[in-house]
Amino acid sequence: MNYIEVEFTLEPLIEAREVLMAELSELPFESFLDTETGLKAFIREKDFSESMLENLLITTLREFKVSYLIAHIPNHNWNEEWEKNFQPIVVAGHLRIRAVFHEPDLQVDHEIIIQPQMSFGTGHHATTYLMCEEIMNMNWDGKLVLDMGSGTGILAILAMRLGAKTVDAIDIDEWSVNNISENIELNNTKGISIFHNDINELKNSPRVFDVVLANINRNVLLADFAVYIQSLKPGGDLLLSGFYNDDSEMLLAKAGSEFALVSKILRDDWCMLHLRKLHSKSPT
Repeated sequence: MNYIEVEFTLEPLIEAREVLMAELSELPFESFLDTETGLKAFIREKDFSESMLENLLITTLREFKVSYLIAHIPNHNWNEEWEKNFQPIVVAGHLRIRAVFHEPDLQVDHEIIIQPQMSFGTGHHATTYLMCEEIMNMNWDGKLVLDMGSGTGILAILAMRLGAKTVDAIDIDEWSVNNISENIELNNTKGISIFHNDINELKNSPRVFDVVLANINRNVLLADFAVYIQSLKPGGDLLLSGFYNDDSEMLLAKAGSEFALVSKILRDDWCMLHLRKLHSKSPT
């Protein structure tokens, strides 16, 4: 499967990058890399149309200067691209996420090893960081967990490391499914079942979970929310990310009276919501 790389040059850098990321996250772009002058975005060739770029709102805003270059990325170039850019990251001082080609660090409590490939969720993006940070603050002993849109499998692996009984990891992307399998083996984390599917894997399923993790994007979260409710035990935890803080009220409204807000944390204006399903609906 071939990919398209779009390299954006932005001015002013930080402000323009935030606006652009918000727009691209609503399109089928799968991975992003910050650069010194802007941003690289990756999308499957079959999903790409240059009209996507021509219709970006940011290009019409006078306060921003945006230019871009488009390149075709064959499969065999992807690992090399990541190895050039991927650096270890430490989450909240306790979790280190590194690639197989980095040396271990014995000073951290937990270390996850991944084989970087064309899949989302390396820990560098603010939403993955936020999810990892919240996961480390929870009790996972014996929990049945769903990781929806698993990407590299970092969240599934971390939940298992912290004591989860089982994790169902679901992703629609073939690259991600293969990468999750690789990363599970690298981290020797048994108990993770991988499913190559989308939310349809759960519809009409008898499976229920103690915790549902969904780090995807706002539109998918809103569309699939009813299935998350169905799949979560009363008293269970729902962790959501993949959206900006401005979108959090929309998701809280979708949760309605069936959930209580446990915590809300931000990083670079990206948001993570930790919700808990109530044992019964509040009286109206």
